[in-house]
Amino acid sequence: MTKSDISKIKHLLSKPKQIVIIPHKNPDGDALGSTLALYHYLNLSNHNVIVISPNDYPMFLKWLPGEKQIISHETETAIANDLITDADVIFTLDFNALHRAGDIGPVISEANGLKILIDHHQQPDDFASYLYSDVMMSSTCEMVYNFIEMLGDTSLISSQIATCLYTGIMTDTGSFRFSSTTSTTHRIIANLIDKGASNVLIHNNIYDNNSFDRMQLLGISLKNLKVISRLNTAYISLSQKELNASNFKKGDTEGIVNYALSIKGVKFAAIFIEHKFERIIKISFRSKGNFDVNDFARKNFNGGGHVNAAGGRSDLNLSQTIDKFLSLLQNNSAMPKE
Repeated sequence: MTKSDISKIKHLLSKPKQIVIIPHKNPDGDALGSTLALYHYLNLSNHNVIVISPNDYPMFLKWLPGEKQIISHETETAIANDLITDADVIFTLDFNALHRAGDIGPVISEANGLKILIDHHQQPDDFASYLYSDVMMSSTCEMVYNFIEMLGDTSLISSQIATCLYTGIMTDTGSFRFSSTTSTTHRIIANLIDKGASNVLIHNNIYDNNSFDRMQLLGISLKNLKVISRLNTAYISLSQKELNASNFKKGDTEGIVNYALSIKGVKFAAIFIEHKFERIIKISFRSKGNFDVNDFARKNFNGGGHVNAAGGRSDLNLSQTIDKFLSLLQNNSAMPKE
């Protein structure tokens, strides 16, 4: 984003506007953290700000400041569509292609409001008037911090804003252990703590509120774990029957793929989750080093994301999807090496 863009956006936001902020479908900590942080920031300038989520999100995120004000497009479709259509400005956060917003995508596309994209995923589509895209950033929350800084307003960062931003940075960096975590990231985190983000409270709310059912599902996942040592690969599968037996709730499989990646020698990990209602298999990929799971997901499983973390989907059934994955693994030249 250029200085000229920032100047124009600053002028645009100098007077109250009708603003809608939208994260991607199935929003995670970074998506909700960035949208709610921007929501609180824009409210300070007397804008009429609404956050619209494409659908529901995990229970462990339902404590974030401002979360109760979020409108769900899934359950309040007509109201949400009208708000998007009538908005002067539409911020799209933590996604770079309209299909990532689910059923909201076409509504955003047809809306006349000025669109501003803030995102750190690769290969963004060209649908926004202003584009702040940086794949080197740890998270969209770090980018929102920079956005506020570029507008000259870091003094306005409240404890609510700091809490939302800290949450998104923490979750998208794997608690600051991923390679995208830089010294700048840590300096921003320090500033957010100084602004009132309680790192202990945030960590406890995100990671230490597991249900018994989720722990049972984790046990099933680890039992289903398979390792292909010669290809430095591990994968997990979960059927709809197994999800139902564990009273699955949205967010219960979050982070499970990382257990596969944590195995000594494993450079590439995947989890395959059956969703019979949607008639798809949802897939998460993780990697270490230079193996590009974004490229792997885009080429083979209608997905994408980052070099070391990506998602995908398959219209095949669970066993067929795993068979396809295993067949792809046989191309040793495409797989990670020691």
